[in-house]
Amino acid sequence: MKMKRGLKLLALVGVLSLIIAACGGGEGGDTTTTAGGDEETTTSAAAEETTTSAAEGTTVPAGELGTVEVAAGEPIKIASAQTISGDTASLGTDQVRAIEIAIADKGEILGHPIELAFNEDEGCASEGGQTAATRITADPQVIAVIGTSCSGAGVPASNVITSAGRVLISGSNTSPVLTSDLAGNEGPEHHEGYFRTAHNDAIQGAAAATFVFEELGLTQVATINDGDPYTQGLTSAFEGAFTDLGGTIALSTAVTPDQTDMRPVLTEVAAAGAELIFFPIFQPAGDFVAEQALEVAGLEEVVLMGADGLLSDTYVVLPQTENMYFSGPQTPTGDAYDEFVAKYEAEYGEAPIQSFHAHAYDATNMVFTAIEEAATDDGSGNLSIDMQALRDSLHGMTYEGLTGSLSCDEFGDCAAPNIDILQNTAETADIAAVRGNILATYSAEQLGF
Repeated sequence: MKMKRGLKLLALVGVLSLIIAACGGGEGGDTTTTAGGDEETTTSAAAEETTTSAAEGTTVPAGELGTVEVAAGEPIKIASAQTISGDTASLGTDQVRAIEIAIADKGEILGHPIELAFNEDEGCASEGGQTAATRITADPQVIAVIGTSCSGAGVPASNVITSAGRVLISGSNTSPVLTSDLAGNEGPEHHEGYFRTAHNDAIQGAAAATFVFEELGLTQVATINDGDPYTQGLTSAFEGAFTDLGGTIALSTAVTPDQTDMRPVLTEVAAAGAELIFFPIFQPAGDFVAEQALEVAGLEEVVLMGADGLLSDTYVVLPQTENMYFSGPQTPTGDAYDEFVAKYEAEYGEAPIQSFHAHAYDATNMVFTAIEEAATDDGSGNLSIDMQALRDSLHGMTYEGLTGSLSCDEFGDCAAPNIDILQNTAETADIAAVRGNILATYSAEQLGF
């Protein structure tokens, strides 16, 4: 197998500068697929002028990002970059399992086996995302990457992977900086070739704020972030929506991810008169906030609220999280999802352990569909997969998945999300029960997006 570039200049100048200059988001054909990856409609007539599917045996002109050549009998390679160790391991492990199920369900693409060539640990950190992306892109046969778990890792990974002409599609990145603010303004860390099936936190922040103000009737709130793009983006979205509703941000502050003594920050919260603390951070810092809030004078009646970063099987079982509220993506329902969960339990001996397994499953299947559309077969089983056509396919696709109907906007936001507000009560102290204890659900349309 060998890698061919569509432009000779790509071999002579820096990969980064050329691809950034070349990465115009072309219009793809409209395609509707199902959660199983079966195509229901064909590409549009306009798209067929330049790109047709390999199944039709026609030739796709090489685009600006080059092609990956897959010889007959050789595997089609994809990769995973997820957090699979440490305190955030449940977030990534849940998605790796979903990727594996998607590969098993699909079986092959155009007669070629599918190989998960890399399963990199991005550690929910910027340096981990950089390292994982660099390792993956060292193999020119990798076509697409499913990841990252965390937005902080997604910022450098998106730059590296898309600059190498590949696709990065995440099932759980939610920071607006990676795509847009959903008001037409491109995020500062957006790169063409990045997509996600998770919600944009502009929506989640508004949902959490609306519940606190309208349903709990609270007007004085403190927020705590940990400096990560995810936590900063979500607290910012919450604060903007909450003040728009008429509430007051009594304190907006931050901790570090490795901080263990939260008492000084919590003392500030008490002095500010906050009625609720919104802290969409990760473990282990989230453990210490919930535990030590019980020890600080003036916070005896304070309400605690986290978000999807803390919706894990290792957090909701902690006694100090009893009665906490959470925001997070709506858990899918329906026969297709039930079938997926049955496969998950049969394979791994437990129910899904986090919130984004279905999103990763959908992301993986969207990539499979795009590969089928972007590839051509020479008639002997040798595939040529055009990288620009792959991106165009994702932009033009409507995919009916476990998480709903997904179609990607110009900045890579593909979800049409609903956000649940949940509570962990004494009767629900495990992740499945907490996800089922839904107090309210907000759609993007309800929130004005």
